[in-house]
Amino acid sequence: MSVFDAPEHKCTVIWLHGLGDSGEGFAPVAAHLNLPAELGVKFLFPHAPVQAVTINGGMEMRAWYDIKSLDLDKRADAQGVQQSAQSISALIDEQIAAGIPADKIILAGFSQGGVIALHLAPRYHHKLAGVMALSTYMSEPERLTDEARHRDLNIFMAHGDFDNVVPLEAGKQAYTYLQNEGMNVSWQSYAMAHQVCDAELHAIRQWLLERLS
Repeated sequence: MSVFDAPEHKCTVIWLHGLGDSGEGFAPVAAHLNLPAELGVKFLFPHAPVQAVTINGGMEMRAWYDIKSLDLDKRADAQGVQQSAQSISALIDEQIAAGIPADKIILAGFSQGGVIALHLAPRYHHKLAGVMALSTYMSEPERLTDEARHRDLNIFMAHGDFDNVVPLEAGKQAYTYLQNEGMNVSWQSYAMAHQVCDAELHAIRQWLLERLS
């Protein structure tokens, strides 16, 4: 796990990477966001486990879950999503045990990492400060109605207009599901592919300041 520490730890952002990446992939973002030191924001960038990914010919890489089909309703392996959600839940538990309250913890994720964030945060036993779901979609969204614990969760969603990995419509579908569940969810799209851009990072910085100040 990569860590961007704070002189005085008051808040935590846990940021989950996408398929084939690692915690190091998004680690430079922490310094780029340049959050005020007095907020005391510590960033954690955990690594997904290495496993075989079916759509990539069984090649082993870091993945939060297997992908067996590119069809949106079959893309996320539900069991793998659940297992990764449990491991990240344990990581959040560790932060709370260390003295960081749940309302000072942000769960963020890009692509596969966003799927885990959107699955876990509404079901987690404490309400978090918020969720960042970037260039992502949802696993089994229809289950959220019966399983969500926090229907007023604050969620920042962003997507690329030209995303050829996770189609824009997949992100919008997730946004609609979350809206229908009463979540406080915002939507942003940018003229980009499956990536993060400077304008998006500026919006993320503003959102983090609002949620953690």
